[in-house]
Amino acid sequence: MNLSCIIIDDEPNAVNLLEILVQQSTQWQLKAKCYNALEALAFLKTNKVDFIFLDINMPQLTGMELAGLLPPQTKIVFTTAYSEYAAESYTYQTIDYLLKPITLKRFLAAMQKIEGYFGKSEPMMQQTPVNDEGYFFIKSGKVLRRILLDEILYFEGEKEYVRLVTSQEQLLIYRRLKDIEEQLSAPFVRVHNSYIVNTKQLVKIQDNHIYIADKHIPVSEKFKDSFMKLINRRIF
Repeated sequence: MNLSCIIIDDEPNAVNLLEILVQQSTQWQLKAKCYNALEALAFLKTNKVDFIFLDINMPQLTGMELAGLLPPQTKIVFTTAYSEYAAESYTYQTIDYLLKPITLKRFLAAMQKIEGYFGKSEPMMQQTPVNDEGYFFIKSGKVLRRILLDEILYFEGEKEYVRLVTSQEQLLIYRRLKDIEEQLSAPFVRVHNSYIVNTKQLVKIQDNHIYIADKHIPVSEKFKDSFMKLINRRIF
């Protein structure tokens, strides 16, 4: 869904994380990043957005004080480390109340709630295999990066994101490993709760470990049978 928003937060790290989540998980247009309330007020005087991400604990004017100065129809998603303002936040046009640190799981739930508020929610990802085309795209900022499947060594799940590893680089994808798995088919196979490997890049298998480049990846009992079924087809 095409929505426009801005981020208002005095913490650069919090702004950067939220920007990445918006860029990699949605089709929203992030029109501005404002690091204090006065900067946000100046921007909103001449620019319209569908909603704002608003931190509460800020210098000069708090998020709650800023919310009271905005037009009453302004839609707000509060982002804060303080749960005690939750009840007060809903005296405004509040869509959601996100507690920091914002996890991918919680952000995706908020995304569904926000898009549901503005209309019929669109699917986040097309859950169909991408292997037939030999490549896919990763959103990085405003750029779509083309990634060749054959160049991928493995995917590694790390809490709220997935690390895609090739021989040349490593990229972070704000998706669950399960979502990545659903879009892939052979030669990609899940071998561990934290790993999907490209069997074309596999060098050897020894003692329940896979060797890909200089990485030793464990094969867990949960995925061993399905992995070995694929490997056994290639044993002479």
